[in-house]
Amino acid sequence: MKFRSKVRNWLNVQFSKIKPGHNAIKGASVSLLLFSALLFLIFAFMLTADSNDPWLLSVFVTIAIISVLSAYLTIWLIGKLHSIPKSLKVSLLIASPLLFFTLAFEGLYWFAAILIFSLLGGAINVIWKGDFMSLTIPKKVVVACSLLISCSGLLFATLAYMPIGFESTPAINAAAINANKVANIEAASPAEKGQFEIGMLTYGSGKDKYRDVFAENVTIKTDSVNGLAFLDGWQGFSGWYREQYWGFDDKNLPLNAYVWYPKGEGPFPLVLMVHGNHSMQDYSDDGYAYLGELLASRGFIFASVDQNFINASWSDIGGGLDEENDARGWLLLEHLRLWNLWNSDETSAFFNKVDIQKIALIGHSRGGEAVAHAALLNQMPAYYDDATIAFDYNFNIESIIAIAPVDGQYEPGGAKTSLTDINYFVIHGSQDADVSSFLGAKQYERIDFSPDTDFFKSGVYVVGANHGQFNSGWGDNDTGFSFTKFLNNKPLLPELEQRQIAKVYISAFLEATLNQKDIYRPLFVDHRKGQSWLPDTIYVNQYEDASFLPIATFDEDFNVNTNLVKNGSISAHNVSIWREQELRMKWGEKGTRAAVIGWFSDEDEDRDDHGDDHEDENGDDDSDSQVGQQGMDQCSEQVITENIEASFVIDYSPQLIEADSNSILVFSLAESTENANPKASGKWLLNANESNSGNQSANTNTSNKEENAVNIIEKNNSETNSNVNKEDDGSEDEKAKQPLDFTIELEDTAGQKAVFALSEFSALQREIKTQIWKVQFVFDATESEMIFQTFSYPMAQIKAHNPDFDVSQITRIRFLFNKSKEGVIVLDNLGIMRPAMSL
Repeated sequence: MKFRSKVRNWLNVQFSKIKPGHNAIKGASVSLLLFSALLFLIFAFMLTADSNDPWLLSVFVTIAIISVLSAYLTIWLIGKLHSIPKSLKVSLLIASPLLFFTLAFEGLYWFAAILIFSLLGGAINVIWKGDFMSLTIPKKVVVACSLLISCSGLLFATLAYMPIGFESTPAINAAAINANKVANIEAASPAEKGQFEIGMLTYGSGKDKYRDVFAENVTIKTDSVNGLAFLDGWQGFSGWYREQYWGFDDKNLPLNAYVWYPKGEGPFPLVLMVHGNHSMQDYSDDGYAYLGELLASRGFIFASVDQNFINASWSDIGGGLDEENDARGWLLLEHLRLWNLWNSDETSAFFNKVDIQKIALIGHSRGGEAVAHAALLNQMPAYYDDATIAFDYNFNIESIIAIAPVDGQYEPGGAKTSLTDINYFVIHGSQDADVSSFLGAKQYERIDFSPDTDFFKSGVYVVGANHGQFNSGWGDNDTGFSFTKFLNNKPLLPELEQRQIAKVYISAFLEATLNQKDIYRPLFVDHRKGQSWLPDTIYVNQYEDASFLPIATFDEDFNVNTNLVKNGSISAHNVSIWREQELRMKWGEKGTRAAVIGWFSDEDEDRDDHGDDHEDENGDDDSDSQVGQQGMDQCSEQVITENIEASFVIDYSPQLIEADSNSILVFSLAESTENANPKASGKWLLNANESNSGNQSANTNTSNKEENAVNIIEKNNSETNSNVNKEDDGSEDEKAKQPLDFTIELEDTAGQKAVFALSEFSALQREIKTQIWKVQFVFDATESEMIFQTFSYPMAQIKAHNPDFDVSQITRIRFLFNKSKEGVIVLDNLGIMRPAMSL
């Protein structure tokens, strides 16, 4: 104590020698305020003069007043904080960061914990010390209320924490409505064990400090590789700790893997699997044994690659490995180099056992991005960040699979990875609390195909799947925190069901792309083709192959009236929303543009949605409705009268788009949850109708009808939007929104029409709203983003609606929004495809 007192006194003496005096402080204060105010006044008057708007000066006066009030308020708050007893201030300063970190960085939890613990401790201590009875009545009330509030808060927190989660309103499964009309693929489930007996081994450095399977018990010893050029951040404390833990540095990275293989003559296709960024001490590579065993039994060699040594660690708090996904991809190629050598080495157990022309890469999380980097690096003569490093890989990587991938963690040369002529499949879950945005949809957009090839790409979004359950070791904790029950895991699929989905899709994709079993291909367009194999949940599929002939992708220019076909055109009529825009996801832009179309009707709420055709206001039968009825069989819903019917029309020359009875019409759709009746004034429908009336008049029956529609819409806007869009005001939170449906009308050059409902394939799935965290229930908050579904209509099926319709002479595609009263859709990638087999 004497030493501390001497040090403190010495410091005070030294500071007193340089401490500013009263006059200096006063002068500094006056100078700071005077010159700051002077500069502010000059700036205010100059800007006001330049703007020619004297009212702008009032803004600056307001800013000055707020600044003065804020200064005095801040001083008052500091004074109040200063009056807090020292012991409580110390406790607050220590407890705040500890609680903030422990409670998943959630501000509400932090504040509640501070309040509850403080009130509880204060009340208990007063009662324990026997001071309660001597207190005044107001203070007794405060103590009692503090005890009640803190105990109630603890009880509420406990009740909220203990359950795995809470129920929210489930979305209606649009595809399930007519699933009984979709025939299952006539083949064995791709998730069934195959005919091969399974062998299992490991290969690695033989020097692993913690895992016997890669140390003394390793089956095949491998040499290390130098990753210095591909890893940034293996320095400082983080790098030192990695070397202490693993026993090697970035110049001696091991090539370790678990291998499941079929016992047979071969050769067998080769599949490499790589995990993502999990705690490096909690090994991830053995979490895919369920895939290894399945695929080996079906005739694939499956290697689950160890890259735990470049995963995250607690030692990275001060900085660690950065943008290392290229290293993950490069390591996969080094593993392929091993397999290529073993396949040609007569002394190897895998001599002539590997079909080196059939290779697939699978990655999870960061590994899901890394497989795309590996595919790109594989084609490069040199490393794109340092071309002095030559490459000579050039393996025949046919397919890549991404499980809940990230995107853009590493960007080659500062750009996104784009690939050509490779099969791509991505799967993602709605309850993913780690990668909560469907980022694999971005890479999907950056996969292109050359004509006359047979590659395809597909994505599936699975409602109820999370991030971790695709790996048997990661489980239901997507956060990395010990207190996993901050997550709302009530909607999660059981882990075995989630891995069943992975087995079905991954096995089917590999069978289709490496073994040319096209019978499984329809599964990637429509999950209902494999409904007997899959657990019951909502799936949203997207699909495109190399035969796709685009008519409209909305990426070609900024003119909303053009499409990709020469002299083609686009028009819209009586819609409330029409634009083309870059699509945004939860995390960044998707990398593609699409058309956004919205409509609404103020028709009587009680109209019969399943009634017969009705007459228009002139007493004549609605001709469009009559045409629609000829081809819709069970889709006999009453349509909105033509004078207010909204439509979106695409015209093009059939000579430039080859279609026949074997072709299919395809397009991608998603719902947008924006208001279908966006606003009552400003840049809205009336202005749009006036500006576009010239180029729309040719496709509108009469000018009176269009004027009628505008009048009706204006009348609706003079009221409120509450009766039009109830989704935004929360009045329909208790019930799920019905899937969207509308009519599709194709017209040939002779004027013959084929008319059918969107729901002939499936109605449009409403945007999936999720509550991933329990705290979202407190604020009634949800998360969602646009997930695209591919809609597919075989021309033979379309022609059945009108035998006189010529599918080779289609000149117009018209979407008639006459079945759902209101909605906003996002349309992309409309065109013609020629499938490998009937989809």
